[in-house]
Amino acid sequence: MKTSIKRLLVAASFVAAGSAMAQAKPVCGLNNGKPATGEPIALGAIVGKTGPDDFSASALAAQAYFKCVNANGGINGRPIDYTIADDQWNPEVASQAAAKLVKDRKVLAMVGSSSFVECGVNAKLYAQDDVMVIAGVGVPRECFFAKNYVPVNTGPRVSGTIVAMYAAQKYKAKKMVCVIPNIPSLGNWACDGAKDWGKANGVVVDVIAIDPGSPDATSTMLQAASRKPDAIILNLPKGIMVAMLAAAEQQGLAKRIRFVTTTPGYNFDVPKTIGPAWNNNFDIHLEFMPVESAGADNLNWKATMDAYAGKSDPRDSFAQAGYLAARIATDALMQMDPKKIDRASVSAALRNVKGFKSDILCRPFYVGNGARHNANSSGPIAQVSGNGFKLVSQGCLMAADPELADLREQEKKLGL
Repeated sequence: MKTSIKRLLVAASFVAAGSAMAQAKPVCGLNNGKPATGEPIALGAIVGKTGPDDFSASALAAQAYFKCVNANGGINGRPIDYTIADDQWNPEVASQAAAKLVKDRKVLAMVGSSSFVECGVNAKLYAQDDVMVIAGVGVPRECFFAKNYVPVNTGPRVSGTIVAMYAAQKYKAKKMVCVIPNIPSLGNWACDGAKDWGKANGVVVDVIAIDPGSPDATSTMLQAASRKPDAIILNLPKGIMVAMLAAAEQQGLAKRIRFVTTTPGYNFDVPKTIGPAWNNNFDIHLEFMPVESAGADNLNWKATMDAYAGKSDPRDSFAQAGYLAARIATDALMQMDPKKIDRASVSAALRNVKGFKSDILCRPFYVGNGARHNANSSGPIAQVSGNGFKLVSQGCLMAADPELADLREQEKKLGL
């Protein structure tokens, strides 16, 4: 049977699965139930697992999907050999990890990476060796301004812009404070989307950059409150964000200032951890559709995690991102002649991704051959409700960040 016909049959079975996917077996690869036994295809990922926060959920979800692919015929018979490296939030370690994967293991692509430091350190290596990176989660500026680095998520700048737009629309906020880790190429840049949008829309956004290694939550919240904002944007990793909310509650700020956050706040540990003071009082931008949504692909992600991931592996937005990155890479690889898969052909296939659809995404995803990438630039807003979350926005909000102007033009040319 020809590869194209196989792909059509797999796609048909995937669509037919529908809402029953949560109870059914996951759909992936050739979906034939036969383990792949051919020559392995080497792929890799770099994550920040040990450090200020565990940032490995994306790669763990990608790993689960690749395990599913390997158990179902692989890439037209060839299994994926997937290696995850921990950069420990250390640029030097990140550089060493990339060198081992690219030079020693000779990976054909990087898929599902999520790191605060590796994009900037390794972007030059990826370009020089023509290695494409379909990252699950990009954080600093370099993740979105490199030819070979393609994050699936919106990133903290776009996420911060969207949640600021929502605070202005919903709560008539005219003055905001954005709190961000003082990490190189993250720092002010991740809050400047909200700031630049604010300048064009009569909203003042101040920025407070904090030391992520030793954040003083009480001092930071008092500093933010002293500027008399209508809303405070927490553009922080989950662990630091929770500490900030605890300090804000202790200082009585939850009762008089609206608090909003970027996607790291969307974690099912958060509502119980932060407590009832934040019930219906804490809004979060989601880079993807809610993890409990009933779309076929989202249910397939859950089924994949249940079947192939560890019980303690997160089932959160970042895991959705890793799953999507793995699906994008797998779909591209499945269209190739399995006998002619090498680094150059894989890079070309990934650059050719256009119009990738999933109900986890608000809009179709693309890669293209541009100098930078930020295809995901929208998302809904959720709010802490009891011990969970509820959607509070009408559909997905599109970021009006002026920095995205060049990509909007590129999307028009691509017909997206």
